Amino acid sequence: MPLHDETHDDIRKTPQTWLVTGSAGFIGSHLVETLLRLEQRVVGLDDLSACGRKNLDHLNAVLPPDIWNRFMFIKGDVRDPESCAAACKGVDFVLHHAAIGSVPRSLEDPVNVDRVNVGGFVTMLSAAAAQGVKRFVYASSSAVYGDSGARPNREDQPLAPQSPYAAGKYANELYAATLGTHQGLETIGLRYFNIYGPRQDPDGAYAAVIPKWVTSLRTGVPVTIHGDGETIRDFCHVDDAVRANILAATTRNANAINRVYNIASGQKTSLNALFALLREQAAPGAMPLYGPERPGDIKISQAAIDQAAEFLGFRPAVSLESGLRSLLTCHEAPHG
Repeated sequence: MPLHDETHDDIRKTPQTWLVTGSAGFIGSHLVETLLRLEQRVVGLDDLSACGRKNLDHLNAVLPPDIWNRFMFIKGDVRDPESCAAACKGVDFVLHHAAIGSVPRSLEDPVNVDRVNVGGFVTMLSAAAAQGVKRFVYASSSAVYGDSGARPNREDQPLAPQSPYAAGKYANELYAATLGTHQGLETIGLRYFNIYGPRQDPDGAYAAVIPKWVTSLRTGVPVTIHGDGETIRDFCHVDDAVRANILAATTRNANAINRVYNIASGQKTSLNALFALLREQAAPGAMPLYGPERPGDIKISQAAIDQAAEFLGFRPAVSLESGLRSLLTCHEAPHG
């Protein structure tokens, strides 16, 4: 991630302590890495159930010891009040990303997903308030919109979640707006749209489309497109998601607080077009297979990002073409 904008210069001058929940995961590990490179103190909380220590071990290997030593890891569950309280002690900002991030899994196991994604959120929110955290930034999802018919999706439109995962993210926003306000905790929610980038897990039934397809094209395995390929997505590089978190945590705009924002590129790409871009760069001549649509999938998902631009100063910096190019040439193994 580029480390030269004014926001980064400002936080370098005043190192603070940040808690990243889900710190061993895909987005979480990128948050940890960027904050450490910005000379911040970072606490990580993760139960390591999703992808183990692979991403953290990678960071330990690539970061200089003086940078890595500013990181403290706590193995713990966000459903456990004691773990959350210990993690929040002395913390200025919480970036909450611990969750079970899968629509299909939420349909198969809604009870457990709710316990982690909603119960864990409330536990962490309460711990942050009790420990005097300055601001609580959390990962929401474009899934809260459902297949509403609005194009593009705007933050003030009616929500229509179509899965337990989406309903849980909507519940997070409601808890932040009610319990967070009651407890005097500043909150900002980030509705992510299809985040991708290095270290994203390509394996398993719930893998995101880009890492799964990249791995398939690299290994000569046919890519399967669910549906007719005209499903629309708004792909956002993880560097831009990290930038949004830092902007949300550090904004001095009082009008930006206690709101939720779309975090995306603002561009729409069909799965057929995505495959064509990847094929051009990785496997000329490859042809996809077409399969049935997946339950709970949304046909069209595209974001309006003017609110994030106005209130947070967020502007995506990584185009899909350049993001895919860097991903295809990246030697970092994706781990989760």
